[in-house]
Amino acid sequence: MQSRVFSRATSFAPLPYQRKPSHRENGAVPFVSARPIGAVSEGGNLIWGRQLRPALLLEASPMKREILRPCKTAASSPAEGDSAGDAKVAPIGFFGKYPFILTGFFFFMWYFLNVIFNIMNKKIYNYFPYPYFVSVVHLAVGVVYCLISWAVGLPKRAPMDANLLKLLIPVAVCHALGHVTSNVSFAAVAVSFTHTIKALEPFFNAAASQFILGQSIPLSLWLSLAPVVIGVSMASLTELSFNWLGFISAMISNISFTYRSIYSKKAMTDMDSTNLYAYISIIALFVCIPPALIVEGPQLIKYGFNDAIAKVGLVKFVTDLFWVGLFYHLYNQLATNTLERVAPLTHAVGNVLKRVFVIGFSIVVFGNKISTQTGIGTGIAIAGVAIYSYLKAKIEEEKRVS
Repeated sequence: MQSRVFSRATSFAPLPYQRKPSHRENGAVPFVSARPIGAVSEGGNLIWGRQLRPALLLEASPMKREILRPCKTAASSPAEGDSAGDAKVAPIGFFGKYPFILTGFFFFMWYFLNVIFNIMNKKIYNYFPYPYFVSVVHLAVGVVYCLISWAVGLPKRAPMDANLLKLLIPVAVCHALGHVTSNVSFAAVAVSFTHTIKALEPFFNAAASQFILGQSIPLSLWLSLAPVVIGVSMASLTELSFNWLGFISAMISNISFTYRSIYSKKAMTDMDSTNLYAYISIIALFVCIPPALIVEGPQLIKYGFNDAIAKVGLVKFVTDLFWVGLFYHLYNQLATNTLERVAPLTHAVGNVLKRVFVIGFSIVVFGNKISTQTGIGTGIAIAGVAIYSYLKAKIEEEKRVS
């Protein structure tokens, strides 16, 4: 599902947060400001925590105490005596000195796990074309992972009440619908084509912001979306794997993740991202189970499972489903960690590059043939998304500064 909480995908408006500087009697004590919260695009990126709990985002960082420790100044007051002079500053570790190395590692793992997920997901559909059931498996493996994490206290489970549940249900329902329809599209057409269609996500988000939320969208942002629409149209007209089921499902996914963005803004909470991710995954799992049983249940019982086992064997079939679910959960979790470390502009560029990586690797791995017009159209669409992401991040940064 095209985080973080949840990939991805969909574009959430940045929520600025900056710690006010603290002052002492003899002068200002400088602090390092928290980075503004980035936007999230792509349905698979379930980065709910960053969107739903802006107030405690900084507190979730494992380096918070190191970051917010007052700098030791030379202009100490004599009244402070030796206690101030003898104060020891905790040693800064390797990653504290070179934070870009850790950030680069998170980017690499985010891309790596996302590419692996998309490739494994498509390979499963080649011998087991049941996207509703596979969607349930994705969420189920993630829920088991979260339950185990709660059991060992990493993290400690946050309490849930009726009011919070009411706020999270609409978010989880939209997430579930967007996730299932994304998988239906992946099963029906080439991975590269689905990602090209999902490049229209910024257009749906801009339209929802303008006409549903009543937010004013600058003309420059609207103009930057023109290449996206044109590029997707060019790619769709000549895509060799085109079919209406894959196209319509990808479009429904875009709309679902757009509404997920809207509802998430109404569900602001101070719960940490990992707990929110777990709760929303649990709710989404219960939402996805009934459609899977109704739509695919009879076929699965009659011949679906038997055909898959006959083709690849029981062990490979079960392990493939387990690993694809685990990669789905982990790449979204890594997306959360990545977004907490970078500014909105960096995230915007990174998200576009991630889509390029997925499209490129899927073409190489599966040997999908694309026409020249499809390739040009895809390039234009991705370039449009990059321009839109750059302009939007720049506008949000200017708002934050002002």
